[in-house]
Amino acid sequence: MSHLKRLVEQAAVDARERASRPLPSAPPLRAFPRAGLIAEVKRASPSRGDINRGLDPARLASAYERGGAAAISVLTDRVHFGGSLEDLRAVREAVDLPVLRKDFIVSEFQVREARAHGADAVLLIAAAAETALLRELRLLARELGLAVLFEVHEAEELDAAARCEPDLLGINARNLKTLQVIPETFALIAPLARGIAPLVAESGVRNAFDVQRYRALGASMVLVGEALSSAEDPESATRALVRA
Repeated sequence: MSHLKRLVEQAAVDARERASRPLPSAPPLRAFPRAGLIAEVKRASPSRGDINRGLDPARLASAYERGGAAAISVLTDRVHFGGSLEDLRAVREAVDLPVLRKDFIVSEFQVREARAHGADAVLLIAAAAETALLRELRLLARELGLAVLFEVHEAEELDAAARCEPDLLGINARNLKTLQVIPETFALIAPLARGIAPLVAESGVRNAFDVQRYRALGASMVLVGEALSSAEDPESATRALVRA
């Protein structure tokens, strides 16, 4: 079983456990940007282990906002990333920026709960489900007013991305099946992906040089998690990437 399959199955189990709970009233939507830095609130990951288990999501998101981030991503996966929907709500209440729910979303309930807990956008992963299901989830997200960041990590997934008509197309240098980071992934896929949606570079962004390299290759946005969540001064670290 691949790492991704385990992540998806656990997320589905967790979602079924929450499905009987009433959903809160959703706050007003915020328009999700198509350019700039998406700064991520990330406690841990399967590849790295603990990144910053004790982080305060509201305080960290506020630092990102002061540093000039265009949007905030919040990991809500509980078992493997240490996140929660409570983290999502705390971030939403702390900042004026739009918020992305980053999780392994494979059901309509997960999309609806994302909206209810304050997300303005959701992540859909090409390798996590069949294209027909992903398209249904994308259509539901559009109905609810949510933007969709659709993620691929190999060229063969671009057909699914085009069929789902996302608002943003993420190219992840980390293969979620193996957890290996392949630095040249963006350079290989980006020329084939033009015209689907503005491109988001994901994984492997640690400094201004990485941002400039991805921008030169055609990225409209970069999503940065570990480097910012583990930074001693996340506001300054964010500002340095934004300036780049």
